[in-house]
Amino acid sequence: MDTDSLHGRLALVTGGGRGIGAAIARHLASRGAKVIVTGRSQAELAEVAAAIDGVAVVADLADRAATDAMIATVRGLGRVDVLVNNAGIAESAPLADTDDAMWDRIMELNATAPFRLTRAFVPAMVAAGWGRVVTIASNAGLTGYGYTAAYCAAKHAAVGMTRALAVDLGRTGVTINAVCPGWVGTRMAEEAIARIAAKTGRDTAAATAALTGMSPQKRLIEPAEVAHAVAMLCSHDARGIHGQAIVLDGGQVLK
Repeated sequence: MDTDSLHGRLALVTGGGRGIGAAIARHLASRGAKVIVTGRSQAELAEVAAAIDGVAVVADLADRAATDAMIATVRGLGRVDVLVNNAGIAESAPLADTDDAMWDRIMELNATAPFRLTRAFVPAMVAAGWGRVVTIASNAGLTGYGYTAAYCAAKHAAVGMTRALAVDLGRTGVTINAVCPGWVGTRMAEEAIARIAAKTGRDTAAATAALTGMSPQKRLIEPAEVAHAVAMLCSHDARGIHGQAIVLDGGQVLK
């Protein structure tokens, strides 16, 4: 038996149009899965889906009605065996400037949407006796950063949900885990670098060094590394990895 094969499995990857999500979609497809990618950008999703013979479903997960419509569409395509909660946003502000709108926006996409999708798709996995749920959290879900109260709270919520549901799902054949990267070389990191440069007056190189300097390896994690971890968690031989927060940050949270 090829314990890494996902042949015949249906996977849903949120935020699958670019960056980490696109890398995960490609990796799961290479293992044999049929992959549905969802997100807000039709053009990006269509490009990824075409490259992997997958399916693109446009949806804004910050909109609950749109999310419910996407869930219905995906259910019409088959039983989801692998759910990857990847979509997310990052914003930073000091406490006084973290208004209710920012808090709600970040919590909705980074914590509530993964919960609602997990609630929607896990029962069918349980009935089938097999399933994998992987939420892309962050090392911010395990520690704290300045000016990111809402983001850290949302990522802690995602990790907490994972750990709690692991107890509920322990004997079902469904595993649930979180992957917690540090800074990854994606558009989100580029936007953070631009914010650092704008707020501090540093040039791009110095702003980039501020991010890479957080890691003992002095580099950004690559999207393919996150995709590798997700695919590993989906394998048969990883069935004992359950309720865990797998950290990919070059040793940053261990410093």
